[in-house]
Amino acid sequence: MVIKTASNIPSSEVTPENTYLNRRRFIELATGLAVIASSTSLLAQTKKGQYDTDEKQTPYKDVTTYNNFYEFGVDKDAPAINAKNFRTRPWTVSVEGLVKKPQIYPIDDLIKGLTIEDRIYRMRCVEGWSMVIPWQGFQLSALIKRLEPTPQAKYVEFQTLYAPDQLPEEKHQVLDWPYVEGLRMDEAMNPLAILAVGLYGKQPLPNQNGAPIRLVTPWKYGFKGIKSIARIRFVESQPVTAWMKAAPAEYGFYSNVNPAVDHPRWSQATERRIGEFFKRKTLPFNGYADQVASMYAGMDLRKNF
Repeated sequence: MVIKTASNIPSSEVTPENTYLNRRRFIELATGLAVIASSTSLLAQTKKGQYDTDEKQTPYKDVTTYNNFYEFGVDKDAPAINAKNFRTRPWTVSVEGLVKKPQIYPIDDLIKGLTIEDRIYRMRCVEGWSMVIPWQGFQLSALIKRLEPTPQAKYVEFQTLYAPDQLPEEKHQVLDWPYVEGLRMDEAMNPLAILAVGLYGKQPLPNQNGAPIRLVTPWKYGFKGIKSIARIRFVESQPVTAWMKAAPAEYGFYSNVNPAVDHPRWSQATERRIGEFFKRKTLPFNGYADQVASMYAGMDLRKNF
């Protein structure tokens, strides 16, 4: 099945002018005050982080109106249109399986005390388009350590909310709902893997981008980034993900970005960055090989897709 989706950085180069000017005015007003991150936060960190790309960020409008979120529709503009009334509060996340602290957690209790960071990541869609997105989130590893999985847990499985009354496409068999994704435990513990709760210096996440909490793994194709997570399960066996179940010959568990391995029906050697006309070469592991390649040492990367 084809997914139908598309040194410090000078802020003036990566942020729309009006957002930049608003940020400067905010900083002038907030000088000498501690700014506490909250759902009304308007200030994004400008310091380049350890894992940030220094490429030009994709405009906020494109990030929030060009989306794959099949639960709200298969067209790129459908999520922004159909997710407007999606209810993300109250929200609970059920933690299950091989873990010492299984429980149904209100989301605010689940993430309380975890360090929210700004991460500027590349995002490469399996369809051959890409973005650069400034996320706000926390390392998945920090949550996993808090939940204390048992030694038998080898994988982490995620599920999106199943609520056909709110997610209209769940009434139709576009996929076998709810959407399921998973990571091997060492992948989940990699510092690049985050659970995002905001973007572009703002919380909460827009509904169409996976509110209130979603997975971001920038070295993998975008469909691995499951949205609106309602269930986290620690398991011993490799989960069967939504796209593996829908098209096992086309979508594998790892789904690492690999320009040397084509999708069965199109090349993955190049990509079109949203907002650009010409295509660019796709980087192995989406440019994050230094951080993640060692996890796949000895594996046949031709089968990583």
